[in-house]
Amino acid sequence: MRLSRYFMPTLREAPADAQIVSHQLMLRAGLIRQEAAGIYAWLPLGLKVLKKIEQVVREEMNRAGAVEILMPTLQLADLWRESGRYEAYGEEMLRIKDRHDRDLLYGPTAEEVVTDIFRSYIKSYKDLPKNLYNIQWKFRDERRPRFGVMRGREFLMKDAYSFDIDEAAARRAYNRMFLAYLNVYARLGLKAIPVRADTGPIGGDLSHEFIILAETGESEVFAHRDLVEMGAPGPDIDWEGDLQPLVDQRTALYAASDEMHDAAKYEALPEDKRMTARGIEVGHIFYFGTKYSAPMKANVTGPDGKDVPVQMGSYGVGVSRLVGGIIEASHDDSGIIWPDSVAPFGAAVLNLRVGDAACDEVCEKAYKALSDAGLDPLYDDRDDRPGAKFAATDLVGIPWQLIVGPKGVADGVVELKRRATGERQTVSLEAALKAIIG
Repeated sequence: MRLSRYFMPTLREAPADAQIVSHQLMLRAGLIRQEAAGIYAWLPLGLKVLKKIEQVVREEMNRAGAVEILMPTLQLADLWRESGRYEAYGEEMLRIKDRHDRDLLYGPTAEEVVTDIFRSYIKSYKDLPKNLYNIQWKFRDERRPRFGVMRGREFLMKDAYSFDIDEAAARRAYNRMFLAYLNVYARLGLKAIPVRADTGPIGGDLSHEFIILAETGESEVFAHRDLVEMGAPGPDIDWEGDLQPLVDQRTALYAASDEMHDAAKYEALPEDKRMTARGIEVGHIFYFGTKYSAPMKANVTGPDGKDVPVQMGSYGVGVSRLVGGIIEASHDDSGIIWPDSVAPFGAAVLNLRVGDAACDEVCEKAYKALSDAGLDPLYDDRDDRPGAKFAATDLVGIPWQLIVGPKGVADGVVELKRRATGERQTVSLEAALKAIIG
């Protein structure tokens, strides 16, 4: 993409009401524009990042055996009345009437809709297990939306729902999602810690939040250092095998946010294994049994011929929230530092003397080579000051900068900068392209 044709409205300063780094940088880098309190338009740069995160989530869900569907944003109130949640949900639910005076709502979540879909088609335990997931916009009418996409009213969420015949099978489904989530965050360049979450009236131990470490995080995390350093299980998981040992390896080590922190258990850890940090919640998985299947009569015939309500779990990832979370975890004074996996462009070609035949020729050659290699480069072909080009490219966080100026071209070299480290090197164009493309 040539920047002269692109839409990338950057700002020198963030609006005064942008309180946290991710909100400030998303506005300054032209990723989003606020349309109303907690509601944002996603501009081209932000949309590219959002779609890349969405695709990573999709690939890991598919790898773990979940099946994608797309549910509506508007839902029937009658389904929520069946589950008993319509009146109980509170003012965060946006309630609507259509022209026929039917009660609708803008979905804050989708347990009722997916349970209705399931019960319409699945009648026997022989058709289990099932895990259906949806990447869709949700709306919760927060009283005080703030912090940009981190606490907005409209947000993009991946929500998956598992259906199993009994609790043992439900635990297997839970384990799949537990490990899949760790792989998602690792691919996004994030250090994610699974911490035990409150299961509420359901009880048991099957509820975890996933918290990414960031100095500006909203909560404090207390964890065993070995867990933080353990990393994700990786792509070679045998999804059909026994996953419990992999889960146990992680859940056996202490990890809690400040809400669930047990000071005594934490203090019992060896001093060199205690670690505290700030963190941001970006995912939540939860087993809730028959909370929705029983009242909504989502039953299947079991091996004994009797009908039983299915055992369910839900698994949420805040896709749009992750855009802000990545920035909170990865930025510097100059702007965003995207991991390669979700950067809006793979590399930037900066022409420091537009109109100079030799500079133009080298830039066009580099741009074509990077495009042919699938790097999706951004070519800054604007007639602007070099300093402005450097500042804009640093601000939006493109991983590689290939800088072409008249002096370098005369000497047969270009400058290559790695955004994450700030490392610069002067090399031939061929060497620069090889470093970027690999």
